[in-house]
Amino acid sequence: MRLTIERMRTLVLAAALLLLLALGAFLAYDKWKKPFNVHDLPKRLGVDIQQEANGFTHAEFRAGKAVFKITASKVEQLKNDQVLLHEVKIEMYGAAGRGVDSIEGHEFEYNQHDGIATAAGPVQITLTRPGDTPAVLPGGKQPKPLIDVPKTGPLATAVQDVQAGMIRVKTSGLTFNQKSGVARTDAHVDFALTQGSGSAMGASYDSQKGELVLDRSVALDTRRGADTVHLTAQHASFDRNDQICRLSNAAVAYRDGEAHATEAAVKFHDDGTAERLDAAKGFALTTTNGGRLAAPTAMLLFGAKNQPVHGHLEGGVTIDSDANGRTTHGTAPTAELEFGAKGVLRRAHLEPGVVIASDEQAGGARSHRVWRSPAADLDFRQAGRGQMELASMHGIGGVVVVSETERNGVTTPGRFAADDVTGTFGADSVLTAMTGVGHATMEQTTQAGARQTTSGDRLEAHFAADARSDAHGRSAAAQVESATVTGHVVLVEQPEAKPGAAAQPPMRATAQRAVYEGAGEWLHLTGEPRVEDGGLQLTADRIDVSDDSGDAFAHGNVKASWTGSADGMPAGSHAQALGGQGPAHVVSAEAQLHQASGEATFQGHARLWQQANSIAAPIITLDRTRQTLTAHTANAADPVRVVLLSAAAAPQGKPQSSATPQVIRARGGDLKYSEAERKAVMHGSAAGVVVAEASGAVTRSNEMELLLLPAGNHAGRDGGAAQVDRMTARGHVTIESQGRRGSGEQLVYSGESDLFTLTGTAGAPPRMSDPARGTVTGEALIFNSRDDSVNVEGGGRETKTETTIQKQPR
Repeated sequence: MRLTIERMRTLVLAAALLLLLALGAFLAYDKWKKPFNVHDLPKRLGVDIQQEANGFTHAEFRAGKAVFKITASKVEQLKNDQVLLHEVKIEMYGAAGRGVDSIEGHEFEYNQHDGIATAAGPVQITLTRPGDTPAVLPGGKQPKPLIDVPKTGPLATAVQDVQAGMIRVKTSGLTFNQKSGVARTDAHVDFALTQGSGSAMGASYDSQKGELVLDRSVALDTRRGADTVHLTAQHASFDRNDQICRLSNAAVAYRDGEAHATEAAVKFHDDGTAERLDAAKGFALTTTNGGRLAAPTAMLLFGAKNQPVHGHLEGGVTIDSDANGRTTHGTAPTAELEFGAKGVLRRAHLEPGVVIASDEQAGGARSHRVWRSPAADLDFRQAGRGQMELASMHGIGGVVVVSETERNGVTTPGRFAADDVTGTFGADSVLTAMTGVGHATMEQTTQAGARQTTSGDRLEAHFAADARSDAHGRSAAAQVESATVTGHVVLVEQPEAKPGAAAQPPMRATAQRAVYEGAGEWLHLTGEPRVEDGGLQLTADRIDVSDDSGDAFAHGNVKASWTGSADGMPAGSHAQALGGQGPAHVVSAEAQLHQASGEATFQGHARLWQQANSIAAPIITLDRTRQTLTAHTANAADPVRVVLLSAAAAPQGKPQSSATPQVIRARGGDLKYSEAERKAVMHGSAAGVVVAEASGAVTRSNEMELLLLPAGNHAGRDGGAAQVDRMTARGHVTIESQGRRGSGEQLVYSGESDLFTLTGTAGAPPRMSDPARGTVTGEALIFNSRDDSVNVEGGGRETKTETTIQKQPR
């Protein structure tokens, strides 16, 4: 919004000038409080004159100083006590006899009986500024010029400056009543000065009360630089004793706008400079570019050079602007104005209860913003051509800024709040930055429809400076270009609820510092950042959150825990990482959390464990929606590694209560686990083969399948680790145990029985090499890890083979 409030001084200065001119015009001009009274004229001239007298001159001195001088080319006594003066000139002197003001007219007529003096024709008054040499010296002597004034040069310039300071007034029909002390005219009054000219219709002056009244049609046209300023008033009055000027329906029009006061009172110093302006019943400033400042009452204080230094508006202040496709409306009960050099508005303080609303149309979108605060300071700067524009706005006591952006019928809300807020404005008063300190929060809706709330001790946001739309078609007025949040940062993002789908849990992030980039729509969290998303808790050196998708990317020293319980999830739900009931933990170098899919991907020496079960791989992905886990590698030297417990098997001849689970270790190229099937499948892939170690045996195969026991069916107490019921290896299977080596196409291991069953095909049955027995084959070879025996099945018979190799202790 642009405001030309400094133009208020034009109203005061022009009014003061107009009143001083009128005082001189009615013989009441007395800035030194030594009035010249017209009713003394007959006594000075001599009422007993009955004939014509030519070349009359009279000078009056007080304390040796010239007060006035009257000259007339001719004086004559008329009938009926009338005195007529011809070609009259009255000169009045200021303090120390310096400065000359003069009144000239062809004829002045004075009625001695009625005490009324009347100018028979037009009257011209010339007012000069103090400092000129007096026209007469003590004793009535004429001053002698010291030198002849040249036509050019410094002295000539000085004389021209004196003449430029003169004010000339013309009127007619002037009458003065000696008994009442009132001078009056109903005629037109014109005056002229170097900067312009003015006029009024009808005036009166009460010499006893010291009150001057301009009846109607008061007008003044003056110059302000290269521009014309036009002042009008319906009525004006001036109290000489109190030095107060009162104007009704006064207006000042200038190139950039207009100022108006229904009732205005101007208090002057004794030297004629303005001291104070009080306006009542409506005061307003309007600019040509749509700016307006108004209040029922207003007060202005002025400095030594008639420049406003302070202003006070109350009774309901309003600020309005309509320019460049943006409308603004602000309200506050009171406003304090501060002016800088040359009377330029510098600051406005509004309180208590400030509301400023703005609407903008740009790029096919409509933006609406409302500022609310107990108090606000508005700082202004010069915008060229004598206009002012808003530079900054500072609110205290708890500031709330709400916004709405509407495009294609869809409204996107936003909110900014803090204990202390400062808004910075660029060219054309466009909001470019906003800083909040103390309990700062910013709420907005992302392009994906998620509601995002960011809070911290300090929040600084920068907005796009142009009116173009961004890549998503959003109006720049609603677009955050960058933002920085510091101190106890909390980010909460609630995904948009989709029709027919259960509400997704919110994502919550904390940090000591957050930096938002509008170009890429990223929020960078540093300083012990932490993210909680759907029961997943994650920390890292730095976490980046996508404002567009809600995805989070963690970098450096990533640590995560997945409890599986979060808002929006069924009661009693738990982490479905490796079939266990306790929390799952992950460490890695990097991590990605995908908001829409519910996937969490960990990479860079990633390791996940849940109770005694664990997975290590270059990349591990948790799909919390589908309840699956995948891991893979592209480097054979860094395979996927899995550690799981098998179902407990009691030693032969021992009770089941003494059973202890066995550890199964496997490594390969990739792995996929499904909680619904409670099955994990591993392939050789980049690693070439799957290698598994179980119950003292090492197997190699193309593929391995691990089937877990049903949930809750565990050997341990209180929700022990998930256990493998069966391990199945397929494709070019080999097994090595206690010096024996077997080969086939499929190997099945039962954790509860601790048995390995190796099978092949009809053309390639399983084979086993035993150092003691040699090579055996059959339809199935069964290894019993409890007693290190091997059973061979095939051809309708069963063969049992026992090893002679000493079994190594486990």
